[in-house]
Amino acid sequence: MTRPVVAGVDGSPSSRKAVGFAAHEAALRGAELRLVHAFGGAVPHVTPGAPHWHPGATGTRELVDGTLTEAERLAHRVAPRVEVSREVTVGEPLTVLEIASRTASLVVVGNRGLSTFGSLLLGSTAGHLAAHARCPVLVVRGRDDPDGPVLVAVDEGSASAAAVGFAFAEASLRRADLLAAHVTGEGDPDAYDGPADPPFVTRDERRLRANAEHVIDAALAGARDRYPDVPVRRLPLVGHVRRSLIDASADAQLMVVGARGRGGFAGLLLGSVGHALLHHARCPLVVVRVAPAASG
Repeated sequence: MTRPVVAGVDGSPSSRKAVGFAAHEAALRGAELRLVHAFGGAVPHVTPGAPHWHPGATGTRELVDGTLTEAERLAHRVAPRVEVSREVTVGEPLTVLEIASRTASLVVVGNRGLSTFGSLLLGSTAGHLAAHARCPVLVVRGRDDPDGPVLVAVDEGSASAAAVGFAFAEASLRRADLLAAHVTGEGDPDAYDGPADPPFVTRDERRLRANAEHVIDAALAGARDRYPDVPVRRLPLVGHVRRSLIDASADAQLMVVGARGRGGFAGLLLGSVGHALLHHARCPLVVVRVAPAASG
């Protein structure tokens, strides 16, 4: 049975956009859509016999019901045949979504939430959720172009392999091209010919692009055979990694990247690169996390 697609709901415009995107993803997968709303604080008093999520405040239940009813109507407009369920929980929203991710195929959130009610995604918390969720996380941002390719950023790590697998499956579901990109950064030691000190340093563009093509071919090996229906294009890039990937996302309908471990990002999502993509990618971004290997 296909695991559900989870959408984080807080009533913000960004959240509503995420609900529509999640409904489309659920329809593609033939999965249930689960709308999740979380209260970010403890409940001082719960009326006897009330649901466990009841905040015990006048008008709050009506506000939550209205927010979820609006979200459900939006989901049905986007995907009329998708089964929709609701979940309202008291708890820190990021923790609630992390728990929900354990039984989900995908978690979808907006790139901005509400600061005073059910806040789902503010500031750097997108990175926290992407690094800790147990399933891929889709952050809806930028513009949605249904005619663009699915862009996957690859490197030589295990996180890249997971991202490639997800990207191929997504491209197949969307009947889209897959565009595989690798950026050979400006600091790559193989980038230069001649003495090591300026003014003699020169970049060998041909060598750099050949290296990027090699990385792409290695990353795609095997996955291409499993998805013969997906047209594949390579995008070998040379230059500034963050800027190159952000620019590449401008023509994509979806970007997929990998992350490794619970302690933060690795590979392409290392430090400033990860933050740049989460906050500046020009299309929706999926982060596919690889769990750390068990010690042993």
